[in-house]
Amino acid sequence: MRRALSKKDALLKVSVVIPTLNEAQALPASLEAVHCHRPHEVIVADGGSDDGTQDIARRAGCRVVVSPPGRAMQMNAGARAATGDLLLFLHADSRVSEKCFARMLQAMNRGERVGGAFSLAIESDLWSLKMISLLATLRSRYLHLVYGDQAIFVRAGAFRELGGFSPLPICEDLDFFRRLKNHGPVVLLREKTLTSARRWRAEGVFFTTARNIAIAALFLLGFSPKILSRWYLVIR
Repeated sequence: MRRALSKKDALLKVSVVIPTLNEAQALPASLEAVHCHRPHEVIVADGGSDDGTQDIARRAGCRVVVSPPGRAMQMNAGARAATGDLLLFLHADSRVSEKCFARMLQAMNRGERVGGAFSLAIESDLWSLKMISLLATLRSRYLHLVYGDQAIFVRAGAFRELGGFSPLPICEDLDFFRRLKNHGPVVLLREKTLTSARRWRAEGVFFTTARNIAIAALFLLGFSPKILSRWYLVIR
């Protein structure tokens, strides 16, 4: 059943920004899901795909913005093209339900929140990945360490005041959410974004989890993101 939005919620225009690089396999399902929410616009910020990703986005009625590769640069390019009040940054292999989308609108129409993110659910029946999803949500709630696969959302004005994402090759999400939290009140919703388990399937649950923790910890300790990015392979 579709949840009807209140008139106030519906007035908030959402620009969905999806960074892509050769995401032809994952993108169609993600776009189909996001269009169900009837956002103000969907912008695919592509880093130079050669697998038909851009054509898929255009056929789906999305605006395509091309920028140099790099998730931070691509999301900034998409945000510059956006005309909505609220920016929702969504990975190409992630989805939010109609209930989650409506809850985001409700949360951002209350008080002076500048942005927030969802809790995490990895798309898998493996108990180990269910546990990782739970721990990721607890990490976000109590340590305010939020990753991009949790679908960060932010008011367009606040995004511009912060100067967007820092041009980092990795951990741009951790960096941005820390700055966002210092900029004003944020919310971590209990509703979850559903993200693909493809990286855990490809690299193994233990290795992927340990590597992600190590990268985040070293980044927070001040290690070079350029060096850390060499540990994070592209998975499609």
